[in-house]
Amino acid sequence: MTRSVQALAYARPSALESSQVGASLGLETAGGLTPRGAEAHPRFFAGFLSAPRTAARGLLAVADVAAARYYQRTLPASLDPVVTGNGDRLRFESFSGCCGVYARLDVLQEGLEGERTGHGTTNVDVNNPLRDALSRITADDPLHLRVGPEELAVTTLDGPVVEKKVPLPDRWLRGFAEAQVASAGFDLRAELSAAQAVAFLRSLPRGSGNAARGAQWVVASGSALRPTTRPVPGAVCLPGPERLVALQRVLRHATALRVYGPPVADGAPVASAWEVVLPGMRLTLTLSPDASRGFSGEGGVLAALATDEAAADAELVSVLLAWEPTIEPATLAERSGLSVERVRAALTRLGTAGRVGYDLADAAYFHRELPYDADRAERHNPRLVAARELAGAGAVSLDGTVAYVASGDRRYQVREGDGALTCTCQWWADYRGKRGPCKHALAVTMVRRGATVAGGVR
Repeated sequence: MTRSVQALAYARPSALESSQVGASLGLETAGGLTPRGAEAHPRFFAGFLSAPRTAARGLLAVADVAAARYYQRTLPASLDPVVTGNGDRLRFESFSGCCGVYARLDVLQEGLEGERTGHGTTNVDVNNPLRDALSRITADDPLHLRVGPEELAVTTLDGPVVEKKVPLPDRWLRGFAEAQVASAGFDLRAELSAAQAVAFLRSLPRGSGNAARGAQWVVASGSALRPTTRPVPGAVCLPGPERLVALQRVLRHATALRVYGPPVADGAPVASAWEVVLPGMRLTLTLSPDASRGFSGEGGVLAALATDEAAADAELVSVLLAWEPTIEPATLAERSGLSVERVRAALTRLGTAGRVGYDLADAAYFHRELPYDADRAERHNPRLVAARELAGAGAVSLDGTVAYVASGDRRYQVREGDGALTCTCQWWADYRGKRGPCKHALAVTMVRRGATVAGGVR
């Protein structure tokens, strides 16, 4: 597995401090991108939180996921949460070490009282002493929040004094992108009141040995959720219910629970998202289709990566993003002159580089720029790399709706029907398209659409 080491440099540790005028939460930032370009320690907000205790619990939940491995547990390794300022809100995101759970806390405009929120994305330091301090907040006394360095120190910092070095596997990067792609295909399936949400979530298993149970299914029944033995229409998959444990942090503050999932096509497990609505904020966990199966191998982004058209469209669309908190494909289509379909493919491609996320509550994309070389997720994707090598080596021959791909000492048949490609390889036999196209189908797509594949990998 390809990996690198991500170095996060902070001017000082984040801390919760008390004084005669009240408590102050200072979240320190590392290097990131803003409308002004790259900054060593960007500043996004200074003001008060309208619900300090809830915000503290939500931030801890995001940090819990960053430090967690829900399958084959090993020593924890945490990449500090990502924070994005979108002008009217702050978004804190993380991804589990096992690549199966994506978490995001959205602190909305009504949850912030102070200066206008800045624009940009960076990592934010969440250290163990800070976690201990946040867990001790038990009242909603006034709490001042600062995201970024002190205003007077912005231009006087000599350099970082705190540095964290964390392994960053390509699988983690690909998973972060795939979680966004999966979310864009979800619909709202159920909404529970606060009392119903608490009762349902507290009934779920929390033990460490439950990952092997496989997927469960639930369906809306009146104003509640009930288990179902089969995935009936409208049902939502709950794969590895113990992976929702981070939501326990905020249950006492919940006002509602929203459940999202894709349409049920057959009995195969699918991803789902669980959003706790809080005063002035939202906490969302998105689960991969199985606790033993991370998002990184789902293949939802591969079709959009296999064409030069999408690459050019993504470059055009990227200049129109402008750090917007909600991005509407129809608006981008009008401004770019592209069709809505091509804009969606471009957004998918930008998602693989961490440049857009998807907000289920708004049913819209949002702009961010992940603070690391997320383009590696495309360059090192095994199926994509293999497909470009096959196409570049002339291994694909076309014959109407049928294509033949020579791979090793075998020849595979790729057939097109009803807008989808099937293949005679073992990957197709195992997954039948549920985890994206195989390398042979991708190679055929590249050749049919005239993608640039000279020399194999681009």
